[in-house]
Amino acid sequence: MRKLALSLLILQLSMADSGFCAERALAVVIEDPYIELHSGPGRGYPIFYVAERGEQIEVLKRRTDWFKIRVRHGEEGWVNDTQLARTFQLNGEPIELPGYSLADYGERRWEFGVLYGDFGGANVVSTYGAFSMTENLSVELWLSDMLGRFSNSQLVNVNIVHMLFPEWRASPFFTLGTGVIHTEPKGTIVATTDRTDNLAHVGVGVRTYITRRLLFRAEYKTYVVFTSRDDNQEISEWKAGFSFFF
Repeated sequence: MRKLALSLLILQLSMADSGFCAERALAVVIEDPYIELHSGPGRGYPIFYVAERGEQIEVLKRRTDWFKIRVRHGEEGWVNDTQLARTFQLNGEPIELPGYSLADYGERRWEFGVLYGDFGGANVVSTYGAFSMTENLSVELWLSDMLGRFSNSQLVNVNIVHMLFPEWRASPFFTLGTGVIHTEPKGTIVATTDRTDNLAHVGVGVRTYITRRLLFRAEYKTYVVFTSRDDNQEISEWKAGFSFFF
């Protein structure tokens, strides 16, 4: 990536988007050689515009490692933070870009985490991945392993999560989902067979922002397992752990 030399000008502008952490927009003048604008916040997005030497650009918002900028002709695109980090002020000092903060959580698209807890008396270790459709609403896929005294189980679950106040450092949320649980009994005197059952759950929890991209998450869920017998089983689960977003 080409080295850039930019002159920093601070403009008293109202923010065009709440996703950028600073209170004022940054405007810089390109001196050498140029900046390539991507159509989205990632290297996989195509380059559609090249801002040339002498052009003034405005930094509008941040999404994890990418910054959205606007050029003088009105085009808006995305530039990686490493490209902006190597720019310079008039006094020769590098531009200090804002670090990650709680405001970046509202711009997240993906989230991953690992939690540990109790599932109906068995130890449970869970991992999940989430895709955010809006600031408040996301879809999650969970994979869990339960190690019990008499049986082991594996759970695959799909959740819808509603975050009540994503702008808060500690925000409660509600979750609703469905999935499949596979149970493998351990060796006993009486012969038993493996079984696979459908289930559904409702739950509540809290997400707490710690620093940068790191979150703490704790939750409680109540499951209903729809067994092949006429005695549906109710199981309670609690777990806590950490996750990160990008």
